[in-house]
Amino acid sequence: MSDVIQLLPDAIANQIAAGEVVQRPASALKELLENAVDAGATQIQVIVKEAGKQLIQVIDNGKGMSPTDARMCFERHATSKIRTSQDLFAIRTFGFRGEALASIAAVAQVELKSRQSHSELGTLIQIEGSEVKRQEPTASPVGTSVAMKNLFYNVPARRNFLKSNPVEMRHIVEEFQRVALAHPEISFSLYQQDLETYALPAGKLSQRIVGLFGKSYQGQLVPCEENTPHVNIKGYIGKPEQSKKSRGEQFFFVNNRYIKSSYLHHAVSTAFEGLIPQDQHPFYVLFMEIDPAHIDINVHPTKTEIKFDDERTVYAVIRSAVKQALGAHHVTPALDFSIDVNFQENWTQNPETKIEVDREYSYKTFNTPEFKKTSVSGWEKLFEQGSERKFIPEIPSREPEQEILTFPSRASMEESRLKLTPEESESTGTTFQVEISYIVAQMSTGLLIVDQQAAHERVLYERYFRQLQVSQGASQQCLFPPTLQLNPSDFALVMDMISELHSLGFIVEEFGKDTILIQGVPADVQVKNEKELFEGLLEQFKNFRNELSLDKRENLARSIARRSSIKKGQKLNTQEMETLVGQLFACQNPNYSPGGNKTFVKLDLNSIHSFFGK
Repeated sequence: MSDVIQLLPDAIANQIAAGEVVQRPASALKELLENAVDAGATQIQVIVKEAGKQLIQVIDNGKGMSPTDARMCFERHATSKIRTSQDLFAIRTFGFRGEALASIAAVAQVELKSRQSHSELGTLIQIEGSEVKRQEPTASPVGTSVAMKNLFYNVPARRNFLKSNPVEMRHIVEEFQRVALAHPEISFSLYQQDLETYALPAGKLSQRIVGLFGKSYQGQLVPCEENTPHVNIKGYIGKPEQSKKSRGEQFFFVNNRYIKSSYLHHAVSTAFEGLIPQDQHPFYVLFMEIDPAHIDINVHPTKTEIKFDDERTVYAVIRSAVKQALGAHHVTPALDFSIDVNFQENWTQNPETKIEVDREYSYKTFNTPEFKKTSVSGWEKLFEQGSERKFIPEIPSREPEQEILTFPSRASMEESRLKLTPEESESTGTTFQVEISYIVAQMSTGLLIVDQQAAHERVLYERYFRQLQVSQGASQQCLFPPTLQLNPSDFALVMDMISELHSLGFIVEEFGKDTILIQGVPADVQVKNEKELFEGLLEQFKNFRNELSLDKRENLARSIARRSSIKKGQKLNTQEMETLVGQLFACQNPNYSPGGNKTFVKLDLNSIHSFFGK
């Protein structure tokens, strides 16, 4: 029987290795940027075309390579970072495996130009599919330029699995941000389709954070620093009001290397306990300096996961450092007994007046012109008059300037056609709220208790999901269209789902660099601040994307339903409550909210009788 085990050719072995190292264009960019940093560059320029599918070029002014080194860098396990096995436990550089350039050259067309400072001419090398096509001297500036063209050109199956350009560009921007944050002393620039996306001069860490994420972070950064014999912590955390529902702006660096660690993230979240809601995440950029002998970074080719020999100590130090920073900079709320900060000067005489006004105008999402609240004095007369007299609620008179004109529309006609199910239609009309959160309705067979927020989420979710399927969402034009400045990652996300936003009723247009113009919002969403609505929708979308595996349409429908639904503590009148219950039972799945929570509970007469032993 002949032998069947064979040694794979280098080209095939490199393609197999590329499956772990080069998963998408952003993976290749990460390796090229880290090589540029290891080369001692002070200026790094990144050029991207077609979200990296056509071109990713990284140009640095580092020390460059000799002609021999330029050729050897494309060989597997060829590296200048380590020499012996002991060096694995004292790694200070980014790369050390010697696989990145060999893997990139196996699945792309690569052109490298490099020149050292003492050489008059540089070296030009062109490689396609691990095969050297050209090598010759060339004129080039000091440093190295690596251009990766047509990624996965020889592996069409891998190329077909790449996402859309906005999604791939978002991953590229995230990798760029991580390397740029780790090295604020280096000047970085990013060009997309010949347009400048980032121009980051060398400076302090705080300046780099503002340059990457926007000027809104300028007054929201709290310095954090802690030095111990085991680990040193430094960096910035965001103020509690800067926290967001979505993760993504949380950065840990160990010896300037970006890592992912849910365990250490829990340490920061615990330090913020009581200052932010449980479903929100704080902003932080924290650097840990630790002896390389106490960590192992050779866990995965991406090197974003590392092992600590004493992870509990690191957890305790981070938690203590964040708590100390919050306390030292007076971020923790303090009580001031000298003045009442809850009311302005014009409300100090009668604070109850402001509370009543807030209740009157707190619920705007669900109110319609036809639904008006009855006077409170009518309910008072209900208990003042005797039981033998029939109570007639007092109908408040309208002033001429308070007259509201209503016009028939398709939306209002659809609302009016919604009817209660036969079971609820037998109700006597006795409907009220409990804790301003639950709707209690009387039925012939008992009581119906509805969670108003969960029920409204279900109603809105099915409505918006239906609109996304048929691409027919009604819009209302903004009188003064607001502009919204986004970071490049969020801007790419919005551009990726622009058609779905139009189906919901949002009219969004590109308005300059990383800026959008909100021309319209869905017609059935009544908001005062269109910009705040869109920002909340975007944050909720990113939050669901990180926690759940949903397609784009379902995620978007859930997100806008969550953001525009009525909330606990919002007061409803009887007609609004009955309409909400009717809309709920007109849904395809009225039993549960999109998140899986119950929307209602039925309490039948037998259960009620059992409470009293009957």
